[in-house]
Amino acid sequence: MNDMTSTLPASHKPAPRVIVAEEIPIVRRYLRIALRWRYVILGVIAASLLIALIVTLLMTPRYTAAATIEVSRESGQVTNFEGVEQKEGTADQEFYQTQYGLLKSRSLAERVATQLRLVDDQKFFNLFGVNDSAPALQLANGRYPASGRATRQRIAGEILLRNLGVEPTRMSRLVEIRFTSPDPNLSARIANAWAENFIQTNLERKVQATSYGRDLLQQQLAQQKQRLDESQRQLVGYASQQRIINLPAQGAGENTTAERSIVADNLASLNGALSQATADRIAAEARYRETGGSGASTEALRNGAINGLRQRRAELAAEYQELMTQFEPGYPAARQIKSQIDQIDRSLANEERRVSGSIRADYNSAVERERGLQSQVEQLKASYLDLRRRSIQYNIYQQEVDTNRTLYEGLLQRFKEIGVAGGVGVNNISVVDPADVPQGPSSPRLALNLLIALLAGTILGAGIAFLLEQIDEAIADPAEVERRLGLPLLGSVPKVEGVEPRDALLDRKSDLVDAYLAVQTNLAFTTEHGVPRSLSVTSTRPAEGKSTTALAIATTLARAQRKVILVDGDMRSPSVHFLGGVNHDRGLSNFLSGQDAIAPLLFQMRDLGFDAMSAGPIPPNAAELLTGNRFALLVERLLEIYDHVVIDSPPVMGLADAPLIASRVEGVIFTVESHGIRATMVKTALGRLASANAHVLGGVLTKFEARRAHLGYGYDYGYGYGRDRAANTKEVTE
Repeated sequence: MNDMTSTLPASHKPAPRVIVAEEIPIVRRYLRIALRWRYVILGVIAASLLIALIVTLLMTPRYTAAATIEVSRESGQVTNFEGVEQKEGTADQEFYQTQYGLLKSRSLAERVATQLRLVDDQKFFNLFGVNDSAPALQLANGRYPASGRATRQRIAGEILLRNLGVEPTRMSRLVEIRFTSPDPNLSARIANAWAENFIQTNLERKVQATSYGRDLLQQQLAQQKQRLDESQRQLVGYASQQRIINLPAQGAGENTTAERSIVADNLASLNGALSQATADRIAAEARYRETGGSGASTEALRNGAINGLRQRRAELAAEYQELMTQFEPGYPAARQIKSQIDQIDRSLANEERRVSGSIRADYNSAVERERGLQSQVEQLKASYLDLRRRSIQYNIYQQEVDTNRTLYEGLLQRFKEIGVAGGVGVNNISVVDPADVPQGPSSPRLALNLLIALLAGTILGAGIAFLLEQIDEAIADPAEVERRLGLPLLGSVPKVEGVEPRDALLDRKSDLVDAYLAVQTNLAFTTEHGVPRSLSVTSTRPAEGKSTTALAIATTLARAQRKVILVDGDMRSPSVHFLGGVNHDRGLSNFLSGQDAIAPLLFQMRDLGFDAMSAGPIPPNAAELLTGNRFALLVERLLEIYDHVVIDSPPVMGLADAPLIASRVEGVIFTVESHGIRATMVKTALGRLASANAHVLGGVLTKFEARRAHLGYGYDYGYGYGRDRAANTKEVTE
């Protein structure tokens, strides 16, 4: 495949392959976190359940008694004026919220404490754990001092309010009064006493409100009566002075004194007559203009006599025309008919003149009548305007009289209603179910506490797991090489246990060989000519599998019939000579020190099929040897002999060797240990390589364990040869 790729034209060579990691769905991501940190989550849940169990067993049992009351909507009002109070439909919520607030009022709590004699009850205060540090709670001769009764009443009320619950039933008028204490009998007594005292206080407020309202209304009635009398005197005096005479209006309201003036009535009547006269004049004028001085008018056409004459003339004209067909005009019969026709024409003209004269007379009469009415209307307008000017103050006095009368009558009616209802003790609150002595404790509830602990533990455990996931920077699976490091993934190599990497590479059916064959395949897409001819293999720190990766890549390339050399570039900690069974007396450091002959520095690894160069004697400072041009010269001379030069480079962190080597080769393969190094350190190492203008081809995830991979990847190296070998091993074992 590599040979074919290298022979392709430049326009047809494959572009570098970029492997993009698929974005993990959010549900799978959270499930992956949960499975990865499942033991932490389960531990937190178990601890929460244990704590809830211990706390529940140590808690003092408490008993809750409940009394149910019904709160009906009040409709009574002290004043019945529109706008003073909201209407019932919009004030229900406000009313009921007020009642709930009154149920939890401090005065009601202190009243209950006083009625049940809890203020001087030592057992009551001890039952709720009230200490006796306050002077009012210190016993004197076995009794509480009388001087501290007010303080004890306040404290007892606060205790009752802390243990009281008011729970309205949704969509109803029922309210449940709950009280919780360590004593079941005390809980029932307080709940019942609370309901009874609430009813009594409600009645007392009504009696007080009725008495106060009656006194207030009586004072307001006297004041309003005085204002009404004064406003009426002002109205009558002003009307007499200005000679304003008004008549009562028809359909006036009960609480108002609507009036109408004589001038306004006359003006309205004459104005109506004027409108009718104008209409009549317009109609007469239209008829007159239609005649135009001739008889061809609508009236003439509708006249019976004229129509009869015209019909007779038409008949005579027809007879005359018939005679003319046989005789001359001088014929006696023809002259007679002609004479009749002329007589009829004179009669028609006279009749039409009579109709026209009648129309003209009607028109003149209509004009005169309109002028007369117009003159009278103008006079009444002047009189009405003068009356309006003088009636402005009159109307002000009239409105004041109407307002005062309305207020007075309303107050008087309300005063009568309060006088009747004041002696009736109607209460809108009643007890539906009195509180019974509870037979079992309401708290603690073991099942509920354990459920709460389970939910809290789950949430806390999930939070801790999420925090640990954010803190953990280890590369867990192959997808994170692209997602977290931004490197194309060349492949993932499984962790080999119980066998040396060299031995695993010699077994062509091993999982290690399969993994590095995938790496070689991806390397073929990193450049236009296939696998880079010179490449180095490095890592962030030692023991991440870079030497094994370099050895494996050299092996797979050699098995692909390529001529390969493996150079041990780690002159500080050499390892390639161990794989070849030789020493490192001769190698890379000798060439960098000035030796030009390459052949004496090489040795063969016959079982793997390629040549190798050891690191040579360990120099005092390897970086100084790499800074010159000798290393680039070595790579250039080796590429004249070999198809590929693979360099086992030192780690990047803490050393300058790896960036120097990376800048002299075509590409760099970066190995990352799975679950073994933080992503920030890898990014720092990649940054050093980038600063050296190194071309990082991609990353290889080494020592990968599929069973420790995150959920959803399903990596399996047991397919194919490995699976068959495992099956055969199982058969032999059985």
